[in-house]
Amino acid sequence: MGSATREALSSARTALATVAAKDALSAGTELFEAARVIGGSAQLRSLLADPSAAANDKASVIGQVFSGIGTPARTLLSEIVASRWSSQDDLLAGIEEVGIRAVASSSAKGADLEAELFSFGAAVSSDPGLELAVGSKLGSASAKSELVTKLLAKKASPQTLAIIDHLVQQPRGRRIGELVRTAAALVADEAGLSVATVITAAPISAAQLERLRAGLAKSYGRDLKLNQVIDPSIIGGIRVSVGDDVIDGSVATRINDLRLQLAG
Repeated sequence: MGSATREALSSARTALATVAAKDALSAGTELFEAARVIGGSAQLRSLLADPSAAANDKASVIGQVFSGIGTPARTLLSEIVASRWSSQDDLLAGIEEVGIRAVASSSAKGADLEAELFSFGAAVSSDPGLELAVGSKLGSASAKSELVTKLLAKKASPQTLAIIDHLVQQPRGRRIGELVRTAAALVADEAGLSVATVITAAPISAAQLERLRAGLAKSYGRDLKLNQVIDPSIIGGIRVSVGDDVIDGSVATRINDLRLQLAG
């Protein structure tokens, strides 16, 4: 991520903080819609990501093209495109991130969007047919949208459905697992948390998970939400990933390391 994009994201998050809670869900879903429109138009994408174009001119384009969306979303979109982005894809990613954060901020107290996203990702990863249906480049965006709506209606919050619906319609070359992990991390970050994925060969107790969570929180300086994944292939031990950090104490990795040492 370039420095221009980092600064643009910071400005976008500041602008998001001014959106009223009652408007956050609709603003987020409308940002998703705008991202798909911009992503589908090379001309519009080029203009809005052009660092030499005046902010007023970009705002004018937003007003013309997106006159049908609500004022909060249109104002946010104008703020986003007014910033300088490192690339066109970074602009799309920025609109998507602000949309996810807006939707996440609208959730009711006690709602666990991150867990719902994780559950959906796990369900898709364990079903090759479903993964192909929602992730194939050959499938239409509308068909994928219809499928996830059927799968998640009455089973997940409106916020989770809105996020997943957008992701499957505009994956931007990413696999479904990456899409969901990124979204879950943003949802957690919006709530002041980080996400840790804990992989073990067999389930571990709630008390062990809590001790692990407390230790990680102390190391990272913030609270963490843990997602447990059972993977017998690691044989034993534990593997933990927090963002780009991986703590690998699995037996399978130790055996592989030993094999490499012997081979050397």
